[in-house]
Amino acid sequence: MTFSLPRFVEDVRVIAPAAGRACHVDRLPDGRTTLVFRVIERGRKGDVCVAGPRTRALFKDATGIARAVMLQFKPGWSASLLGVAANALTDRIIPLEDIWGRSGGDLCYELLAARSLPEVLDRLSRAIALRTRQASEPASARLARRAVHLLEGDEVRVESVAERLGVTARHLRRAFTESVGIGPKEFARTVRLQRALRMAATSKDWARIAADAGYYDQAHLIADFRELVGLTPGAFLKRAGGTVY
Repeated sequence: MTFSLPRFVEDVRVIAPAAGRACHVDRLPDGRTTLVFRVIERGRKGDVCVAGPRTRALFKDATGIARAVMLQFKPGWSASLLGVAANALTDRIIPLEDIWGRSGGDLCYELLAARSLPEVLDRLSRAIALRTRQASEPASARLARRAVHLLEGDEVRVESVAERLGVTARHLRRAFTESVGIGPKEFARTVRLQRALRMAATSKDWARIAADAGYYDQAHLIADFRELVGLTPGAFLKRAGGTVY
């Protein structure tokens, strides 16, 4: 596998809260796995964790963080890059050392010694590239990524996705769960949720948003939002803005 970080990572975010301020973090269901490097205690200590895909939203206040760098993997790549099935990470935040062993802890020390964001990303890239050379990618991961492309495009029915890919719905679900961390139907729900949130940034016509995002109607949108996020769409948007990843 030829390694290029942008091939596998769809978003890189850096947060640096004001001194003494808590970092408000919102994690919404989106079928993504994120690698998080945190600098704490004024740069003297840090950790590297893997935040798996969520089935329900998580809101928390993190204190003592000087800086955090978050690499969000494209769906279907984390298993190959990290060496563990994606569904072993679902709804969990796990120290990288628990997954990689000693090399996960060594990476944290290397990142703490980095003097710039490009250097942090370079060291992360090298570490992940080394792991990918030691592992083979299963065919199920490639199948899952093709399904992700269809579900994030114009296909909304899992059965239709399976048919287009020439596999049974059961086979697709197994491959998807192993490589993405949640089932394809659950992933389709997160796609609708994220679409609705993007549209809500410029419109408050919830009936139109529901129709354009792929819901049956506005009531369906609100019910899905309550179940996945724990709030109505309006209540979520009125919250104080946090870092969403």
